[in-house]
Amino acid sequence: MSMSRARVARRIAAAAAYGGGGIGVLGGVVVGLVLTEVSLARKVVGGSDAVKPAADGRYGFAFALRNGQQPLRLAFLGDSTAAGQGVHRPSQTPGALLASGLAAVAERPVDLRNVASCGAQSTDLERQVSLLLADPRMRPDVCVIMIGANDVTHRMPPAESVRLLSDAVRRLRESGCAVVVGTCPDLGTIEPVYQPLRWIARRLSRQLAAAQTIAVVEQGGRTVSLGDLLGPEFEARPRELFGPDNYHPSAEGYATAAMAVLPTLCAALGLWPEEDRPEAARQEGYLPVARAAAEAAAEGGTEVTAARGPWALLLRRRRRLPESQPPTPIPTPET
Repeated sequence: MSMSRARVARRIAAAAAYGGGGIGVLGGVVVGLVLTEVSLARKVVGGSDAVKPAADGRYGFAFALRNGQQPLRLAFLGDSTAAGQGVHRPSQTPGALLASGLAAVAERPVDLRNVASCGAQSTDLERQVSLLLADPRMRPDVCVIMIGANDVTHRMPPAESVRLLSDAVRRLRESGCAVVVGTCPDLGTIEPVYQPLRWIARRLSRQLAAAQTIAVVEQGGRTVSLGDLLGPEFEARPRELFGPDNYHPSAEGYATAAMAVLPTLCAALGLWPEEDRPEAARQEGYLPVARAAAEAAAEGGTEVTAARGPWALLLRRRRRLPESQPPTPIPTPET
C-alpha cells in the first residue's frame, strides 16, 4: 500500500511542479459522492464563519525579564485547524500551545502571529504569506502551516493544491523563514461519514498528505503527519478529541496535534536536544522522498525532512508539551 501511495503522491507532486491539473485517483462519480457527503457532514456539524480565538501575543514573557533575549517570531497559517476553531480559550489553540512549548525549550520569549482563516483552502495561502512578509521588521523566524482538508472537501485538483502549498513554502523559505507543515488530516474520522465512503475519504486525505510532503521537502521545509495520529484516537474517543461541533478537534485533540509538531518545530530552529540522527529501534532512516512521504502519511507524528539528493530523513521524535500560558500583548514596534 505504501509503495502504491508513493507512486500516486509522486505523480501529483510532479503534476503540481509542471502546472498540470488533477490526477484521477478514484472514479469521478465515487469521488463526487464521498466529497458531497463530507461537505454535507461539515455543514451539519458546524460552519466555517466562527471567530477564531485571539491567541496572538507574547509567550514565555518571563524569559525576557530573566535574560533579556529577543523573542522568536512564530507564525501560523492555514485553515480552521491552524486557527484553533472548536475551542474557546486562546491557550487551547495549537498556536498558543506551540508558542508556549517553543518558549520553554528555547528559554526565550515567543511572539505568536496567526493569520490562518477558518474555511481557507490552499488558494488563500498567497494572501496569508503576503500578510506575514509585508513588514520586514515583523517577519517570522518559523512558520507552521496546517492546510488541506478544505481542498479535499471542495474538490480542488490535488496537483493545484500541492502547487499552491509549494509556492507558499518557497516564498517563506526565500525570506529566511523555517517552515513546518502539518499535512492534510484524516477526513475518514468525521462521524457523519460512514463506510465505505469513510475509507475513500481517508484514502484521498492520505494521498494528498503524501503529495504535500514531497512538495514541502523539495522546497526545504519539514512536514509532520497529522492524519493517522489523530485518526485512530478520534475514532476511539470521539467525544474527547472532537469539539462541540463534532468536526474540529477539542482542546485535547489540539494538544495531541501540538505534541506531534513541537519537536519538529524546535528542530527546524536547531533547538531540539535530539540530533537528526535516525534510530533503528524507532524504524527511522533515509528513504526516497516519495516512499518517506507515503510512510509518514500512514503513521501520525512522523517527520520528513530533506536529506541529500532524492533522499529524505524519516523521524519519529519523542513528544513533550509544556503547559500553555496566557499570552502577553506584543509591544508595538517603534516607527
